[in-house]
Amino acid sequence: MSTVVETVTALVTPILEAENFELVEVEFVKEGKNWFLRVFIDKEEGIDIEECAFVSERLSEKLDTIEPDPIPQAYFLEVSSPGAERPLKKETDYEKAIGNYIHVSLYQGVDGEKQYEGFLQSFDTEELVLKVRIKTREKEITFDRKNIALARLAIQF
Repeated sequence: MSTVVETVTALVTPILEAENFELVEVEFVKEGKNWFLRVFIDKEEGIDIEECAFVSERLSEKLDTIEPDPIPQAYFLEVSSPGAERPLKKETDYEKAIGNYIHVSLYQGVDGEKQYEGFLQSFDTEELVLKVRIKTREKEITFDRKNIALARLAIQF
Protein backbone atom coordinates (compact mmCIF):
# COMPACT_ATOMS: atom_id res chain seq x y z
CA MET A 1 0.00 0.00 0.00
CA SER A 2 2.89 2.39 0.59
CA THR A 3 3.87 1.96 -3.07
CA VAL A 4 0.36 3.09 -4.06
CA VAL A 5 0.69 6.15 -1.80
CA GLU A 6 4.18 6.90 -3.18
CA THR A 7 3.03 6.48 -6.80
CA VAL A 8 -0.03 8.69 -6.32
CA THR A 9 2.02 11.30 -4.46
CA ALA A 10 4.48 11.45 -7.36
CA LEU A 11 1.64 11.74 -9.89
CA VAL A 12 -0.45 14.34 -8.09
CA THR A 13 2.37 16.63 -6.93
CA PRO A 14 3.00 18.29 -10.35
CA ILE A 15 -0.75 18.80 -10.83
CA LEU A 16 -0.99 20.53 -7.45
CA GLU A 17 2.18 22.59 -7.88
CA ALA A 18 0.90 23.95 -11.22
CA GLU A 19 -2.22 25.24 -9.42
CA ASN A 20 -0.43 26.38 -6.21
CA PHE A 21 -2.30 23.77 -4.19
CA GLU A 22 -0.81 21.88 -1.27
CA LEU A 23 -0.81 18.11 -0.84
CA VAL A 24 -1.92 17.42 2.71
CA GLU A 25 -2.09 13.61 2.62
CA VAL A 26 -2.62 10.57 0.42
CA GLU A 27 -4.13 7.42 1.88
CA PHE A 28 -5.10 4.09 0.38
CA VAL A 29 -7.36 2.18 2.77
CA LYS A 30 -9.81 -0.68 2.79
CA GLU A 31 -13.13 0.00 4.49
CA GLY A 32 -15.45 -2.97 4.52
CA LYS A 33 -15.30 -4.55 1.07
CA ASN A 34 -14.19 -1.37 -0.69
CA TRP A 35 -10.83 0.29 -1.29
CA PHE A 36 -10.52 4.08 -1.14
CA LEU A 37 -7.77 6.24 -2.57
CA ARG A 38 -8.07 9.56 -0.78
CA VAL A 39 -6.12 12.65 -1.71
CA PHE A 40 -6.45 15.63 0.62
CA ILE A 41 -5.51 18.99 -0.86
CA ASP A 42 -5.61 22.58 0.32
CA LYS A 43 -4.51 26.14 -0.38
CA GLU A 44 -4.22 29.26 1.73
CA GLU A 45 -7.81 30.44 1.10
CA GLY A 46 -9.26 26.94 1.32
CA ILE A 47 -10.11 24.56 -1.50
CA ASP A 48 -13.50 24.34 -3.24
CA ILE A 49 -15.38 21.49 -4.89
CA GLU A 50 -14.51 22.58 -8.44
CA GLU A 51 -10.81 22.52 -7.59
CA CYS A 52 -11.18 19.06 -6.06
CA ALA A 53 -12.98 17.85 -9.21
CA PHE A 54 -10.24 19.35 -11.42
CA VAL A 55 -7.50 17.51 -9.50
CA SER A 56 -9.55 14.30 -9.46
CA GLU A 57 -9.96 14.38 -13.25
CA ARG A 58 -6.27 15.10 -13.91
CA LEU A 59 -5.09 12.46 -11.44
CA SER A 60 -7.50 9.87 -12.83
CA GLU A 61 -6.20 10.55 -16.36
CA LYS A 62 -2.61 10.06 -15.21
CA LEU A 63 -3.43 6.86 -13.30
CA ASP A 64 -5.12 5.42 -16.40
CA THR A 65 -1.93 5.81 -18.47
CA ILE A 66 0.37 3.77 -16.20
CA GLU A 67 1.25 0.22 -17.24
CA PRO A 68 1.14 -2.03 -15.35
CA ASP A 69 -1.72 -0.58 -13.33
CA PRO A 70 -0.31 0.52 -9.94
CA ILE A 71 -3.71 -0.19 -8.33
CA PRO A 72 -5.01 -3.49 -9.75
CA GLN A 73 -8.04 -3.74 -7.45
CA ALA A 74 -11.19 -1.66 -7.86
CA TYR A 75 -11.18 1.51 -5.74
CA PHE A 76 -12.96 4.80 -5.21
CA LEU A 77 -10.93 7.96 -5.83
CA GLU A 78 -11.79 10.81 -3.48
CA VAL A 79 -10.12 14.22 -3.71
CA SER A 80 -11.15 16.61 -0.96
CA SER A 81 -10.22 19.28 1.53
CA PRO A 82 -8.75 18.09 4.81
CA GLY A 83 -11.60 19.93 6.54
CA ALA A 84 -11.75 22.11 9.62
CA GLU A 85 -10.01 19.45 11.71
CA ARG A 86 -7.04 19.14 9.40
CA PRO A 87 -4.30 16.74 10.57
CA LEU A 88 -0.94 18.20 11.53
CA LYS A 89 1.65 16.09 9.72
CA LYS A 90 4.45 18.32 8.47
CA GLU A 91 6.52 20.87 10.34
CA THR A 92 4.84 23.62 8.31
CA ASP A 93 1.44 22.38 9.55
CA TYR A 94 2.61 22.84 13.14
CA GLU A 95 4.08 26.27 12.35
CA LYS A 96 0.74 27.44 10.92
CA ALA A 97 -1.08 25.99 13.94
CA ILE A 98 0.81 27.92 16.64
CA GLY A 99 -1.77 29.79 18.69
CA ASN A 100 -4.60 27.63 17.35
CA TYR A 101 -6.76 25.15 19.20
CA ILE A 102 -5.66 21.57 18.50
CA HIS A 103 -6.43 17.99 19.52
CA VAL A 104 -3.62 15.61 20.48
CA SER A 105 -4.00 11.82 20.88
CA LEU A 106 -1.19 10.02 22.66
CA TYR A 107 0.21 6.50 22.50
CA GLN A 108 0.77 6.54 26.27
CA GLY A 109 -1.20 8.66 28.70
CA VAL A 110 0.12 11.76 30.44
CA ASP A 111 -1.39 12.42 33.88
CA GLY A 112 -3.79 9.54 33.19
CA GLU A 113 -5.15 11.01 29.93
CA LYS A 114 -4.49 9.97 26.33
CA GLN A 115 -6.30 12.87 24.64
CA TYR A 116 -5.86 16.60 25.13
CA GLU A 117 -7.18 19.74 23.50
CA GLY A 118 -5.68 23.15 23.90
CA PHE A 119 -3.80 25.96 22.25
CA LEU A 120 -0.50 25.07 20.61
CA GLN A 121 2.13 27.24 22.29
CA SER A 122 5.31 25.91 20.71
CA PHE A 123 6.97 22.86 19.23
CA ASP A 124 10.33 21.56 18.12
CA THR A 125 11.61 18.22 16.87
CA GLU A 126 11.41 16.72 20.38
CA GLU A 127 8.46 18.34 22.15
CA LEU A 128 5.12 20.07 21.75
CA VAL A 129 3.65 22.49 24.32
CA LEU A 130 -0.12 22.91 24.74
CA LYS A 131 -1.98 25.36 26.95
CA VAL A 132 -4.95 23.36 28.24
CA ARG A 133 -7.85 24.23 30.50
CA ILE A 134 -8.38 21.82 33.38
CA LYS A 135 -11.58 22.78 35.14
CA THR A 136 -11.05 26.50 35.87
CA ARG A 137 -7.26 26.65 35.51
CA GLU A 138 -5.00 26.95 32.51
CA LYS A 139 -1.88 24.82 32.45
CA GLU A 140 0.92 24.29 29.97
CA ILE A 141 1.71 20.64 29.28
CA THR A 142 4.75 19.46 27.36
CA PHE A 143 4.39 16.32 25.25
CA ASP A 144 7.13 14.16 23.79
CA ARG A 145 6.57 14.23 20.01
CA LYS A 146 7.35 10.49 19.83
CA ASN A 147 4.31 9.88 22.07
CA ILE A 148 1.90 11.72 19.75
CA ALA A 149 -0.25 9.31 17.75
CA LEU A 150 -2.30 12.07 16.09
CA ALA A 151 -2.40 15.85 16.13
CA ARG A 152 -5.03 17.86 14.31
CA LEU A 153 -6.74 21.21 14.35
CA ALA A 154 -9.85 21.16 16.53
CA ILE A 155 -13.01 23.18 16.86
CA GLN A 156 -13.40 24.69 20.31
CA PHE A 157 -16.85 24.43 21.87
